Amino acid sequence: MAITYPLDILTGFPGWSTEFNLSWRQEQSRTAGGRTILKDFGSPLWRAAYVSRSLSPNELDEWRARLNALENGVHTFKGYRMSRCYPMAYPNGSWPTGDSFDGVSATVHTIADSNKAIRVDELPAGFQLRIGDMIQITRDGDPARYDLHEVQETSTASGAGLTPLFEVRPHLWPGVAADDLVSVRRPFCLMQLEPGSISDQADPSTGRGSVSFRAVEVR
Repeated sequence: MAITYPLDILTGFPGWSTEFNLSWRQEQSRTAGGRTILKDFGSPLWRAAYVSRSLSPNELDEWRARLNALENGVHTFKGYRMSRCYPMAYPNGSWPTGDSFDGVSATVHTIADSNKAIRVDELPAGFQLRIGDMIQITRDGDPARYDLHEVQETSTASGAGLTPLFEVRPHLWPGVAADDLVSVRRPFCLMQLEPGSISDQADPSTGRGSVSFRAVEVR
């Protein structure tokens, strides 16, 4: 069976995202009074670093091969902060309504004029989002767009499953609209390897080793 992209390479990854932060695309200058002036040249992109635990020789070769399928950054994969596969209030998807909520079928209800706050609908009653949780907005199209955002304000859905406005970062990307799907289960963005960033050295005495790599969001 042919490999399909974006590759879901992080499912089963025996390690962790040691970094997952926004990379700001800004120009800086400093006034005579010492104040730094920043000017945005585009929305920030997510950058990540992933490191595995110590692997047996067989495991190490398997993950070398999995990463080689990305061809040094030619192909994309689903990148996410591994500590935030689920909201903080619902570890491992322990949703307040059980299996009747799948975590990927909420929708955008309202977009604030500031373009950095939204309301989300079709959540379970009383659903909680906390500062530091992640959400993914999916826009249909060819290709589909996957926008990853970090929640900046604690928000609790009403009995009807509708949240108040809450801010996210980065600001919403152009084209986001009401009824776009919102995922709170393993929210991701498309990423590609930073060329040359894979490290997979083994201990010559045991054959054990670890793999690490860096990645950046692609739009």
